Amino acid sequence: MPEQLRGSDITIAPGVATAIGSMPGSDPVEAARTVVGELPELMPFPELPGRGVGADIIGRTAAMLVDLAVELVPSGYRVAGKTGRDHRRGQDLLRWDLDAVEQAVGEAGAPRAVKVQAAGPWTLAAEVELARGHRVLTDPGALADFTESLVEGLRGHVEAVAARTGAPVVVQLDEPVLPAVLAGRLPTPSDYGTVPAVPEPEAQRLLAGVIERLGAPVVVHCCAGRPPVALLRRAGVAAIALDATGLGEVTGALADELGETWQERVPLLLGLVPGTPATDAPVGPGRLAEPAFALAARLGFARRALAELAVPTPTCGLAGADPAWARRAIALSRDLAGVFAEHAES
Repeated sequence: MPEQLRGSDITIAPGVATAIGSMPGSDPVEAARTVVGELPELMPFPELPGRGVGADIIGRTAAMLVDLAVELVPSGYRVAGKTGRDHRRGQDLLRWDLDAVEQAVGEAGAPRAVKVQAAGPWTLAAEVELARGHRVLTDPGALADFTESLVEGLRGHVEAVAARTGAPVVVQLDEPVLPAVLAGRLPTPSDYGTVPAVPEPEAQRLLAGVIERLGAPVVVHCCAGRPPVALLRRAGVAAIALDATGLGEVTGALADELGETWQERVPLLLGLVPGTPATDAPVGPGRLAEPAFALAARLGFARRALAELAVPTPTCGLAGADPAWARRAIALSRDLAGVFAEHAES
C-alpha cells in the first residue's frame, strides 16, 4: 500500500494490487462496491465508459475542466463556446460517480488510498479539436489554456474525492497518445499530412509542470509498446503504469530506461492480467507473473524487488470485459501481489 503519499513519492508495501480504472457496465454503485471491496489498498476510482458520451476518457476529463467546455461533433470532441448538453452530461456522470463511491465507502469503510484517473495534458490536447478542426496541441495558447484548466480541475476533483472517501489521493494521468505526439504520427484534419512532432524536452516540461502543481503523487499510464519511460521519469512521476505483456524483448535503451527507473526507486504498475479472457483455459498467478520475473532478471534485480517496486494490474482498463472477468482479473492481480510478497519474504 502507499505508506507515504507526499509530493511525487509513493512507497509500495508488499501485497498491493490495483486496476487501471475503467470497469464494465453502467451501474456506478456496483462498480464502486467492487473496487472498494476488492482493492482497498489502492482503490481505482471507477470509470464506466460504456455509458457513452461524457463517460469516455476525453469526455470525462473535459468534465473536470474549469472555464472551458467541449461538445461532441462527428470527428470527436471540439472546444465549445459555452457549456452545452454534451459537457453537462459529463459533469452529471462524474457527480453520480462521486455519490456512488461515497455510498460504497460508507458501506465498506475507507480505502487506504484512492487513485483517480484523467487524460494527461498531451492526450487531452491531441484528442480535442479547436473550432477550425485542428488539434488543441497545435496552438500554443490553446495548449496553455487547456493545461491550466486541467490542473485546476484535477485539483478540485482530488479535493472532492478526498473529502468523500476520507483517504489520500493519487492521480493517474492517462497518456496513450503521447508516443504518437512525440513521433509526429497524428493526422491533420485533412488526413493528408501529420501534425509536427513535439520535441521531447517540450513534452517533458509541460508534463513536469502539471505534476509539480497537482499537489498529489502522480502516476502516468501509457500502455503503448514503447512507452517514453525516461521522459516520464525525468518529468517527476511517482510511478509509471505500463503493459508488461506488450513490451516485447526488453533490450537496449528501453532496458536502460526501466533499470534506471527502478534504481531511482520509482515503482512500475505492471499490467500482467489480460483485460479480457483470451481463452477458456484457466489462468494462474504463477503463469501471469512470468513477464515480471523476466523483467526483473533482465534489469538485474532479484525477484524480491518486485514487492517494493511493482504493483500488478490488468494490462489496461476492464471496460471491454464482462463483469465476471473484471472481478476475476482484479482477484488475479491481488494474487500476483501475493506472489511478489512471498518472494520478498523468502
